[in-house]
Amino acid sequence: MALLAEEVVEEWLNCQGYFTIRGIRAGVDEIDILATNPNDKGQLKFRHIEVQASINPVSYLTPLTKDLQKKLGVAPMSMRRRTPEVMKDCVKNWIEKKFLKNKKMQIRNSLYDGDWSFELVVNKVKFPEELEIFEQLGIKVHYLKDIVNDMLKGDQLIKSASGADLVNLMLLGKGND
Repeated sequence: MALLAEEVVEEWLNCQGYFTIRGIRAGVDEIDILATNPNDKGQLKFRHIEVQASINPVSYLTPLTKDLQKKLGVAPMSMRRRTPEVMKDCVKNWIEKKFLKNKKMQIRNSLYDGDWSFELVVNKVKFPEELEIFEQLGIKVHYLKDIVNDMLKGDQLIKSASGADLVNLMLLGKGND
């Protein structure tokens, strides 16, 4: 599901006029999508987007930090109820890993040494309060269903790009031509 969700998000961005790079390797880690697009004032916007698209989430979006795993004696994705403080620590750690790791910052800075927005695309989450923390910490959250609905409207700048076949399959379910 993750690769298909990334493809949908990339198509959505391309149809809005964004140029994208998907699946950039950063050592053992990966950057899901980097995107750029000039805005209406001729300035470029730079976006780093991570996609987490679970169909049936059974746990938290963010794993427990190694310190918390040791302290609590549980696995990284334990279903044990988290306090708001623990949840915030886990979200901060996830943001560090996904957006702020030195290697990822080097890659982004080699493309553009300026401000990048950090964004997260999710499908379903078991604990929506995690998303509230992401937003409090400056991460823009998008829902995959909203992206798909936006694409199904068909009023994008560009009608189709590399993921057009996937979008056409989605349109079949809506009964559109």
